[in-house]
Amino acid sequence: MSLLVVGLSHRSAPVSVLERAALAPEARGKLLQDAVSADPVTESAVLSTCNRIELYADVDKFHAGVAELSTLLARHSGVDLDELTPYLYVHYEDRAVHHLFSVACGLDSMVVGEGQILGQIKDALAVAQELHTAGRLLNDLFQQALRVGKRAHSETGIDKAGQSLVTFGLEQLAAGRDVAAWAHGKRALVIGAGSMSSLAATTLVRNGIGELAVVNRTVARAERLVQILTEPGGPGAATGLRARAAAMSCVEHELAVADIVVSCTGATGLVLDGAAVAEALTGREAPLALLDLAMPRDIDAAVHRIEGAHLVDIESLADASADAPMAADVDKVRGVVSEEVAAFGAAQRAAHITPTVVALRTMAADVVAGEIARLDGRLPDLDDKQRAEITQTVRRVVDKLLHAPTVRVKQLASEPGGAGYADALRELFDLDPQTVAAVSRADTRGESHDARERA
Repeated sequence: MSLLVVGLSHRSAPVSVLERAALAPEARGKLLQDAVSADPVTESAVLSTCNRIELYADVDKFHAGVAELSTLLARHSGVDLDELTPYLYVHYEDRAVHHLFSVACGLDSMVVGEGQILGQIKDALAVAQELHTAGRLLNDLFQQALRVGKRAHSETGIDKAGQSLVTFGLEQLAAGRDVAAWAHGKRALVIGAGSMSSLAATTLVRNGIGELAVVNRTVARAERLVQILTEPGGPGAATGLRARAAAMSCVEHELAVADIVVSCTGATGLVLDGAAVAEALTGREAPLALLDLAMPRDIDAAVHRIEGAHLVDIESLADASADAPMAADVDKVRGVVSEEVAAFGAAQRAAHITPTVVALRTMAADVVAGEIARLDGRLPDLDDKQRAEITQTVRRVVDKLLHAPTVRVKQLASEPGGAGYADALRELFDLDPQTVAAVSRADTRGESHDARERA
């Protein structure tokens, strides 16, 4: 296995650096394409969230791979490589698997145990599959990471510690009060209509807000979100929620009448500057609570200094999460991760030798066919029944001779340090490397297709 991950997250870099390094959706696709075009890389996938940017790759050279991935991250993020390098972390082979599985379980999240990361991992895999940058290794890795994350949530109590950034952010705004009691009857403004904004709107509605405005650059998406929230069976239907959609040009008007603001857009610049917030507070006594979940930030950090405004952003969430209690089940999740890493490594090592075993059995079948053809030349008077019986007997002998060593070599290959058994098998039986490679390519194409079908 030659898996390499190079990245940065809230654990390795200050929010100011993460904010500048954030990748726009179109930049992620270009990054993947450039990665697989690089000499040491054969597969690539990028996991980009509000608090992490990680580039995963299958590489044939470690040092060259680290240099290439680091350079690509700097180029596509727009942050100079010399400035970015001190904040980058590198994981290789089993450590890289351990890292992604830990991320999938929420152990590496700002809010430990949060489940949103699973959707983000699924999206990362879907993009890599769509752009054909994920092959067998990354398909297997990300599919297994999703299963490990689901297992951790179903078999342990990590959900007790886990919550979404939205819920955690609202708890910080409520400042120790019950969120539902604090939010009840308030007027809320949600800026953006993507997955995080939709979650924010749904969470606010379920906590009893009385009025909701959704503002988005594409009004149709805002209208769709409002429809989902207010239609029969939606979370706002039973409460009589008053909800409306508006264009981004209406944001300052909506800001002036809001009590709670949650913003999470993909904008590269500020959506709300300090002047707009100060203007919205003019002539009002009620404070304005603002939650900024965007990276880079949507709301000017200067709002922290405006009287009457209470801003919680990614940076303040990072500070608050450092003091959040850890659930007792976190240790159980770590055990699940360690167990799954060992199983994944064993499966990958076993899969590595499969093409060689298949090539060996193909060679044996060719030898049997050749000897039966020679026998036909020497004993042309054999009838069909005799020929079939002899053929079956020879095949059984060959199968019995190969069965024990091929089963054993797969077992040995699955153990740490077992990669050399494939080389030994090829050397002992003088197998054609091109035949082995052809089997491997066919196997990879089949597994990639299966992974896309499962996704």
